[in-house]
Amino acid sequence: MAISFDKAFGLHPDALLIRDKRSQVLAENIANADTPGYKAKDMNFQTALAGAQSRQSGSLGRTDPKHFEISTARHADSQYRIPNQPDTGDGNTVDIHEERNAFTRNSMEYQTTLNFLNSRISGLKKAITGGTQ
Repeated sequence: MAISFDKAFGLHPDALLIRDKRSQVLAENIANADTPGYKAKDMNFQTALAGAQSRQSGSLGRTDPKHFEISTARHADSQYRIPNQPDTGDGNTVDIHEERNAFTRNSMEYQTTLNFLNSRISGLKKAITGGTQ
């Protein structure tokens, strides 16, 4: 009996890719906190994950083995964030405290998803080897 990794892992690999992309976006915001005119960006994780789920369910499946796979991370677009603070005069909309909090939370959620995948892989390994090491 073949193991279907898509069924075993579900959306978690896509979630890791989306969280990785969001980490990059948030890191760019933090790096540009003092850049005049820089506009803070963010990603809507729920929307990106819903897109991944619709692709996984087959709405955009490959019809030919020669077609390229669609990567979720490439289609998880960042958008400009609505600022929570008044304009400081230089046009920069980055709130460094908000960015650090979002980055920390995203990192924790990334680690949680990674831990889940590691436990799934361990379970599959035990199923394959019969529980012996």
